[in-house]
Parts: sequence; structure tokens; C-alpha cells
Amino acid sequence: MKVLMIYPEFPDTFWSFKHALPFQGKRSAYPPLGLLTISSLLPRHWQKRLVDMNVRRLKDSDLDWADLVFLSGMLVQGPSMKAQIARCKARGLRTVVGGPIASAKDSAIAQADHVVEGEAEEIIPELAADLERGTARPYYLKPQLPDVTRVPLPDLQLAELGRYSSMAVQYSRGCPFTCEFCDIIEIYGRRPRTKTPEQLCAELEQLYRRGWRGSVFMVDDNFIGNKKNVKILLPQLVKWVRDHKFPFSLYTEASVNLAEEEDLLRLMREAHFTRVFLGIETPVAESLKETTKFQNLRKDLLESVKLIQSYGIEVMAGFIVGFDNDPPNVFERQIQFIREAAIPLSMVGLLTALPNTQLWRRLKTEGRLLKQSLGNNTVVDLNFIPKMDKQQLLDGYQRILQTIYSPKEYFERASAFLSQLGEAARSPLVFSDVMALGRSLWRQGIVHNYRKEYWKFLAQTVRRHRHHFSKAITLAIMGHHFFELTSTEGSVSCDSSGALG
Repeated sequence: MKVLMIYPEFPDTFWSFKHALPFQGKRSAYPPLGLLTISSLLPRHWQKRLVDMNVRRLKDSDLDWADLVFLSGMLVQGPSMKAQIARCKARGLRTVVGGPIASAKDSAIAQADHVVEGEAEEIIPELAADLERGTARPYYLKPQLPDVTRVPLPDLQLAELGRYSSMAVQYSRGCPFTCEFCDIIEIYGRRPRTKTPEQLCAELEQLYRRGWRGSVFMVDDNFIGNKKNVKILLPQLVKWVRDHKFPFSLYTEASVNLAEEEDLLRLMREAHFTRVFLGIETPVAESLKETTKFQNLRKDLLESVKLIQSYGIEVMAGFIVGFDNDPPNVFERQIQFIREAAIPLSMVGLLTALPNTQLWRRLKTEGRLLKQSLGNNTVVDLNFIPKMDKQQLLDGYQRILQTIYSPKEYFERASAFLSQLGEAARSPLVFSDVMALGRSLWRQGIVHNYRKEYWKFLAQTVRRHRHHFSKAITLAIMGHHFFELTSTEGSVSCDSSGALG
């Protein structure tokens, strides 16, 4: 059996970093970890090939080679996935679709021959046997969540590693919280399941032996969801990175209550975590209560961000407008919070009701649900009837983006961030970083019309934060992505889930 694995194309989003990647000579942020793991679960005698459409074109010769096609992805990849399913169908190829888009029962996959809903580890052996016998069912679902300590190493030999700016590993699945708008708890459950420290170190060892050096994204939706196990993991992770002379800089996603655990912050710094994404959402307490994000109310949000930054860990953050309890001045309050917290990479989105979430169910009951979500929570559109006047909401949202991603505002915020960033772990220098520096100096310092603000930022960095110069260049390049994204046709897009398909 020859199986072709296809990862559909992402649109231009906050998370795609499409406008920043060319500085490094890269095509995509990270490889499709889900499909690489599925490959390791398939029968060894099957022949496998991967086409990540974010790094190369899907050719007719790829389809001609295949007996069967596996596709995986998120809602935001729906349009591309629909097109690839149709392309396969025209050639008589059977298609198997999985990933978060399958759990959402999205219409984009309606023409697939076989759909796998949920985590695939316990489904794949049965599915593979049925495919070989020609008796595969249209739909597969396992109600129980799999034991992740039995997940194999991803099949990295299928991926073109040099085309990615970062690698991806996974330690846990699930989140203990009940945020109304979140689909993670619906797909992966509220009891965070973790791999063993030995498993995670084995994944890092595999990357190390394949010659990878640089960024590694730990794709957990909440890295500290199971704090007990994380406290067991981190000392062993620290030992591994020290023994290997710090080959990677790590980044991940976590809940804001990370700021309540300074012992974890110390260990994360020692393990070379350099960045963490936090779901801050809003400084409006009533809106946090509305969405049951009570973990964000236990401690002052501004103090939490500054504490994490003081450990040398950059905070990226997600923000949302459109909650029922948002006051008319929510837009100014969001802008002010982002300034005071000095969070350069602030991903502000419109609230969207994702399929099968608590929010989706509530709005449907209230008769306020308008249409299926596209998984893009920053397209200037809504899939529900808001309490605030719709045009006021859309105009206010655009005002946030135009403000925080004006070059002057962004570089001032980045400089303020560097001034409060504590001693950070040094990231390993790789050739693509050297190329990125040269391209940044040329494109941002000479070609682009914001060059005056760029040089002012670099000059301040050299005078005041010379030890953070490499971080400053990274922020400048990332800023370029957001400048381009927020100035394109007056709208931006952002995939709503960090989960990898």
C-alpha cells in the first residue's frame, strides 16, 4: 500500500508567520507533527510519502504514485483541504481525513471517503487492517482518550526539515480549565495526559541526531496543565539540554497561572524556554467571568506578565474582543493593557463560536448563531450576533490592530519589553539566523518605509540592551509579518487553535 500524506495549505494568518519566514530562507513555521506521528503508527510494509503544501506544491506525480491519501488539518485549512479531496476524487483515489477539522465535522471534508474523529492512536491499527481488506468504514471514532505514554516517535524522515524555522514536539494533551470558547477541552479533554520524561527526551534526541539546532515548539495547548508531572519532567529536561550543550531554544503555550509557580519559571529558564504564549483574552474582569476563565482572575494580569518576563521568557499573548460583557471602551483598554504589559507579539482576534464548544451550544440555544466558523477569529466577520453593535465591534477591532501594529507603536513596545526582560537563555546560533540578520538590515533598514523607526529601535537596543540584540532582530522581523498582515486589505486572519493536526 502506497499512502500519500497531505497537509493542506494555511492561509495568511498570525500563526503562519508568512512574511517573516523569508528572512530565514524558510517556507513554514513547523512540520505537521500529527501526520508524522500517524506515519509511525501505520504498517511498516506500507510505503509513505508526505507533501506539506506549506513548503512545496502537490504534484500530479505525487497523486499518480499513491494508492491512498491521508489528510489532516485544522478548520482554517478547510478550503485547501476541500480542494485536495476533490482533486483526489477526480483521480479515483480514496481519502482518509483526520485532525481537529474532523472533530468539528466541517463541511469541507464532506466528500472524504473515510473520516477519523478524535485522537488516532487507538484507531489506526483497525483502520489500516480494514483498508488492506477493502472493508474500511466511512467513519471511525474511539470514545476513550488514548494513553499518550504509548505514542511512538514521529517519523521525521518524511519531513524536509530544512524548510522549517522550528521543529515541533508534544508533551501533553488536554487542559484542566473550562474556557467557554475553547475547543481544546472538547477534543482532548479536561484531564491533561502527559508523556513520560523519557519519551520527550527521546523526541529531542531524535531531532538532535538528525542535526537540528535552533527553535523547538512544544505544541501543548497548556504545558502546565498537569503541574505535578511537569515538575517531574523539568529537572530531567534541564539535565538533557545541559548534557547536549543547549542545542535548542524552547517555546510553548501555557495558562496565565504559570506566574503563580516561580519554581517552574526557574526550571523553564534553565531548560532554555525563551518564549511562552498566554491566553490573556481581556483585561475586563466581567468578560473573563462570562467565559469562565477564572484562572485569569486569581492574580493581577499585568503583574503576571511582568513576572514571567523577568525570568527571561518572552510573553506572546492572545486577546479577544466581542464578549457579551465587553464595555464600549474595551478597545482602548485592550490597547492600554498591551502597551503597559509590553507584549510585542499580541494576537488580537474577534470572538468566534467554534463547533461543539460551550459557546457554540449557548449561542445556538439563544438563537444567536449565524453560521459555521471558518476557524479564523480575526477575519473581519462574525458567525454570531454580538451584544455590542456589530459595526462598533468591527471598527473597534480594526482600531486595535491599526494601533498596536503601527511600526512606531510596535517598536516602542518591543523596546519597553527588552528593558524589563530578565536574563534570558542564549539561543543557539544557526546559519539561517545570520541570513535573517543580513536580510533584516537590508529590507527593513533600507527598503521599507518604516526604516526610521527600525533604526531608532536598533540604536536604542545597542545603547541599552546590547545583550538582547539577537532578540531585538527577531522581534523586528516578526514585527514585519504583523505590519504586512494588518495592512493587507484591512483584515487579517488567525487560526483559532494552536493544536497541530
